[in-house]
Parts: sequence; C-alpha cells; structure tokens
Amino acid sequence: MNQQVLSTQAKQSTLLERYKAARMQTEELCEPLQPEDFVVQPVVDVSPPKWHLAHTTWFFESFILKNNLPGYKLFDDDYPYLFNSYYETEGDRWVRADRGLLSRPWVNEIMAYRKYIDEHMNQFLANHQLDDKLLDVLEIGINHEQQHQELMVYDIKHILGINPLSPVYRSFATAPYQPNLGVNFLEVEEGVYDVGHAGEGFHFDNEVGAHKVFLHAYRIQDRLITAGEYMEFIAAGGYTDFRFWLMEGFEWVKKEGIKAPFYWYKEGEKWKHYTLGGVEEINENEPVTHISFYEADAFAKWKGMRLPTEFEWEVACKKFAPNVPGEANLLDLKHLRPMPRKGENLQFYGDVWEWTNSAYSPYPYYQAADGALGEYNGKFMVNQIVLRGGSFATMREHIRLTYRNFFHPHLRWLFTGLRLAENI
Repeated sequence: MNQQVLSTQAKQSTLLERYKAARMQTEELCEPLQPEDFVVQPVVDVSPPKWHLAHTTWFFESFILKNNLPGYKLFDDDYPYLFNSYYETEGDRWVRADRGLLSRPWVNEIMAYRKYIDEHMNQFLANHQLDDKLLDVLEIGINHEQQHQELMVYDIKHILGINPLSPVYRSFATAPYQPNLGVNFLEVEEGVYDVGHAGEGFHFDNEVGAHKVFLHAYRIQDRLITAGEYMEFIAAGGYTDFRFWLMEGFEWVKKEGIKAPFYWYKEGEKWKHYTLGGVEEINENEPVTHISFYEADAFAKWKGMRLPTEFEWEVACKKFAPNVPGEANLLDLKHLRPMPRKGENLQFYGDVWEWTNSAYSPYPYYQAADGALGEYNGKFMVNQIVLRGGSFATMREHIRLTYRNFFHPHLRWLFTGLRLAENI
C-alpha cells in the first residue's frame, strides 16, 4: 500500500471522528430545550431548532449517501422538500418563512432521521474508500453543521428571549477577574499586503484566493468595544442624532423605534438584558453585542473614528494574532456569552463577530464550484456586510483569520460587536 493511500485513509478516519463529534455537539446544544421550543419561528431570519437538526442531516444524505452508498434508501421521500434550504439544484423546497409551521414531522422522528443517517455514514466511511472529491464534500458537511450550530444558538436565544417569561436556557457560573480595558491601538504601516486563504487547510470558496491589497497606514483598537462604552453612546443621544448615521440606518432606527441593542431594556437607572442564563443586569465590561452594522458604524463615527475594512482587520490579525489563542472565547469553552477581556487577549477570535466596513463581494480569483455546492456562498454576494473573527458560539476548529462571515446590515439577532480603527 503506497503512502498516498495511507494518507487518504488517515484523513478519512480523522474526518469520521470529526463527523461524530460535530453531530454530538449539535444535539448537546438542544439538550436544555423542551419539545415546544423546537418548532418556534418568531421571525423569518430564525429557523426552528428542529429544522436545523433535519437540514444538517439532509445535507449528508443528499450530497454523500444518496448517490454514493450502494443500495441506499431515502429515510423519507418528503424530507428533501421539507429540509432543503436554498439549493435550487436540489429541487423545490418548503418556504423559509414557514418553517415554523412544520409541527410534523415530530422531534422524535427528526432524531430518528439523524440516527438513520449517522448509522449509514458510519457504515459508508468504515467500508468504502472515498476519493478526494467526496472527502472534500464531507469536510464541507462538517463545517456546514458547525455553521448551523452557531445559527441554532442565535435562534434559541431569540426564541427564548422574546418569551415574556424570559426562560433560562442554561445556568452559567464564571469566576470573576480583573478585566484589561485600557484604550490602546495596534499600528500597521502603509504597504501592499497579501489577504485571502493560501496553502493547506479547509476554507470556503469565498476565501479564495490570496491576492494583494494596498493599505494606507492605520491603527486598530486592541480589543472590542464594551457594553459600558456603548451605554455612553446611548446616554449622549446617539440614537437620535442623525449626524452619526447613514441615511438608510437612521431611517431604520426611526421606523423600528430602535433605542438600544437587541435584548436591552432599562429598569429604573439600570440597563438589563436577556442572556442564555436569563435576565441579568448588563456587565459593562463585556463586549457589546446584538448591534446592527448601522449601529456599529454610528458608534464609530460618534467616537470620531470608523470601522476597519475586512482587509485591515485581516492584516492586523495576521500580524498581531496569527493563531487562535487558548483563551479565545469560543464555543468549546461553553461560556455562551461575551466575556470581559482578560490578560493580553486581543479578542480577534471569539466573543462577538466584528462588523467591518466592507461589502461582501467576490475576491479577484473567486470561482463557484460545479453543482449544488456552487450555490454555497457566491449567490449571496450582494447587499451584505462582511464580519470577521467568530463569536462565543463558533467552534474553535471552525474559525480562522481568513473566514468571511456576512449578513445584511440591519440584522442583530446574531452575536455582533465592533472594534475601532482610524488612519494614521
């Protein structure tokens, strides 16, 4: 047996273990839920947890098992229609806005579906040698499930957070410590820099390929903006002063009656918010979260600064924090909340996704893959803003400095914050 075959077998074995771990992680996130929680869809952006459980399972059935495992039989002929998300190549699908209407199939039927797919995936991976193309699809499938784990945490918080009972998802105990909240900046000199993914390791197609950008000299804050700093913006009348807002953003504020980040409310003189641990008084030392791009941009202008571009963010991250530090507040640590900055952690990874001042558009060498997986990222490259860095709901193995997340500028049910930048 040659070295290449051994290498492929080792890769397949590793992917099987990662597959099992990802599937277990998804179900672990659902353990605190009650059956009624699994079907709620309060707004179109939120998907019921049951749908996430089924859709991530449909992915492996549709893109790996259906056409590659000899004799494979679909678990249910209706599921491809019910649980396809947006893949036109895969045929018709249930309307996104109506996912909460799917009281059937029951949760226990979806869990049986997951078990059925897991058994067949284990059988397939244990008894068949996958070629490189199929191994790549499996890698995408694992990362796809991790993306939905994060989305599911957003959605669970939204489902519980708008309930008038403010139910506790899970109780958390964290040891207090003295945060490092000095106001310091990291400087990057003018020059031409390489950005984008290069070399080995998994990456999505929107990170390809490495290319050069020219950046003027700038400096970028060495930590995230805190809730306490954001309270100062509110107290100064930031939400009513048009001078700091993009026109579209200010119209959104007025139309929606926005006065504070999502989940925030004032009780007497105290700011409180809903967390996955229930209602709490806001810790002013935590990074602010649940703000839209419009709010992040307005805050930066109020401070006389701006948001970094995605390329400024990436270059600074590569220079000052090229590797994910052990203290990064990611899903693996299970804090499930932003944490005050500790020690010298620059917070480039974890805590909250950081809005950049960059529109989501293709890199110069972007090329969509053939088939259904070519629909993964490219067709969303319009009217969206790039976010960088991951959040406390992002798995450690899923994030990297070239990762490009993207959302519409008004959305804020996800875990979003900001850091400041300015030209030198």
